Amino acid sequence: MHTFHHHCCHNPLHCFVPPHVLDRLVESDDPEIRNLAIDAIKHSVASRTKRNTFAKVAMLAATPSPAGTKHRLVYDVNHWRWERMLPGKLVRSEGDSPVIDDAVNEAYDYSGITYDFYQEVFNRNSLDDKGMTLISSVHFGRNYDNAFWNGQQMIYGDGDEIVFTRFSKALDVVAHELTHGVVQFTSNLEYWDESGALNEHFADAMSALVKQWYLKQDVTEADWLMGDAIVGPKVQAKSIRTFKAEKAYEKDAILGTDPQPKHIKDKYTGDNDSRGVHINSGIPNHAFYLTAIELGGYSWEKVGPIWYQTLKNLNQNSNFQEAASMTYQVAGAMFGSDSLEQQAVKKAWDAVGISV
Repeated sequence: MHTFHHHCCHNPLHCFVPPHVLDRLVESDDPEIRNLAIDAIKHSVASRTKRNTFAKVAMLAATPSPAGTKHRLVYDVNHWRWERMLPGKLVRSEGDSPVIDDAVNEAYDYSGITYDFYQEVFNRNSLDDKGMTLISSVHFGRNYDNAFWNGQQMIYGDGDEIVFTRFSKALDVVAHELTHGVVQFTSNLEYWDESGALNEHFADAMSALVKQWYLKQDVTEADWLMGDAIVGPKVQAKSIRTFKAEKAYEKDAILGTDPQPKHIKDKYTGDNDSRGVHINSGIPNHAFYLTAIELGGYSWEKVGPIWYQTLKNLNQNSNFQEAASMTYQVAGAMFGSDSLEQQAVKKAWDAVGISV
């Protein structure tokens, strides 16, 4: 069964469902779950080269929008599962009325909310800051258990309605994947080891901000869960990840136990998952959460700008230590040396075992 291990969502494909979850599903007693997982894994392998090319020449990947402002295009792949069929048939363009298909409307609405968040909160014009068109393709494959950013556009599977529901249904999934695009056009963190875990972390952190901003929730009202809206009917777990100290799920009959560490001493050091990009992201995620909780109020007002500026300041090889030191430096520059904000950042990183 483990022959697939190193293939799942390996660099350079950014998938929402991490390899350790797909690996677990491959071992399921249920043949349907098993086959769908194998299918999702095989697809990840097929998409590698394309995403790698775009990461190397980020600017080539951007489709400019006609007016240089918010421009969304949603396509239907009609259950084809080959990337050469992308983007599919155009079913909704910027300004068009909603259609009958929920997946189309969700991809349209949630990419719009993500665009609005970056524009209003960080004054960023789309993923590349130049008004890049946001392209989404829905109904990828049959019962395909994932969503991903391929370096140029968003692709959503419908889920199998057992383990996962359709991926366009969750604002945090959409914002997470689109943020991989923002990372690509800023620090372009290499999808490997700590830099890759930071790539996943920024996608998680920004998507939490988008969700909280849209729901107008303060840090105590927010649930700090990731992917809770896509968990299928047969799964007991309430989400795929959590920013809090606890595990997102334990001894779940289908998913097993959440492997994310929340402290550097528990860092995963194996070779799977591009050396733990989806696993070790739990460490900076928790530091981000602790900073937000310490500062209180709305996360997008203080911790958000600190993290966003940090993302722009890092480079493709940055590690946890550099990210921690940079958030500390940025907090000092934004809010003053030894300010409450800078102290909160220091305290949070200390709590996960990284000193700044």
